[in-house]
Amino acid sequence: MLGTLCTLITALTCVSGVTVVTQKPPVVTVRKGETVTMDCNLGTITNKDACWYKQIPGGVPQFVLLFHRSHSSPTYGSGFSSPKFTSTHQSTTDYRLTINNVEERDSAVYHCYTWDSSPDEGVSQWVFGQGTKLIVTGSSLSPPVLTVFPPSSAELSSNKASLLCLSSQSVPFAEVTWLVGGSPVSSGISTSTAVHQPDQTFQISSYLAIQTSDWNMDKIYTCKVSLGSQTSEKNINKSVCPTEE
Repeated sequence: MLGTLCTLITALTCVSGVTVVTQKPPVVTVRKGETVTMDCNLGTITNKDACWYKQIPGGVPQFVLLFHRSHSSPTYGSGFSSPKFTSTHQSTTDYRLTINNVEERDSAVYHCYTWDSSPDEGVSQWVFGQGTKLIVTGSSLSPPVLTVFPPSSAELSSNKASLLCLSSQSVPFAEVTWLVGGSPVSSGISTSTAVHQPDQTFQISSYLAIQTSDWNMDKIYTCKVSLGSQTSEKNINKSVCPTEE
């Protein structure tokens, strides 16, 4: 099943006439030990299973379960079972995934998907929702630890450079934003997915492209990382930070 799932995700493309699978909420943050629910609407599909897979950034997708309203219970993937994972339906197109007694390792993106074989459109294809990001925090969640690096001399000489912000945190998700002089930046940002570290933390790297002229004007750049209710910020500017060689 896992190999098939990987192939399906890799081959997924947008096709006109395919139903739209909608998930909500897009992000949910809960504490360890709580119960979380996420909803999936299968659009025009009324007679197919609602399937779910778990995706940890940088990891292999894991099939969680499939459920049809006519079934007495879900069919589970390896490593997933009741009562930890359950599924119910609210209508012919509305399904819900429930995860009980959540742990930090449950933090991931959960995608709902179904099979569209609409005869009127001549379509037969797996269709995936946009995913629900689950963030499970411990009872004493620590704020992200940030390190910001200045541009190198070689970069600055080309009139184009970049700042690097490294964030270390306990879960694989965080929202990274950049500010210049206190105002949010909307372009020139490249942020990686989280990378699992040997010490069981996760690291996210984010680059901000800047102009040499702005750096020389001693503008203050801020890397801001939010993780649940915890937020960390770190400033950098030319006059307080030596340029890397």
